[in-house]
Amino acid sequence: MASQWNDKRPMAPHLQIWRWHPAMLSSILHRICAVISYAFLIKLAIGLLYFKSTGEIPLSGLIYSPLGWIGFFIGFFGLIFMAFAQLRHLIWDRGHYLDPDKNNTMSWIMIIVVVIMSAALTYMALGG
Repeated sequence: MASQWNDKRPMAPHLQIWRWHPAMLSSILHRICAVISYAFLIKLAIGLLYFKSTGEIPLSGLIYSPLGWIGFFIGFFGLIFMAFAQLRHLIWDRGHYLDPDKNNTMSWIMIIVVVIMSAALTYMALGG
């Protein structure tokens, strides 16, 4: 089949054709954050069940370490980004911000706000 291809363009355009832009980054982050959210919520549920049965915080040394801060930041980022992404889809469903410039601006604002909110929530949760 490839031997019959006589067009100069590649058969499957990938990164040679498409340039990265904020809306693409936001879309990819949305998919990644779905997985992060499930993993974070499952770990949180297991931790709460352990706390309920023993009265101790599981792995408290790890939670309050820098690695724990990073884990909580990523978990909160996933949850908050998913909420903002759903809000963005609601805005798109109403027919707003569909042109590329406005869409890219909205994506940058969304990413920046989510990073700030995740950092603040991590700080509040772990009592820095």
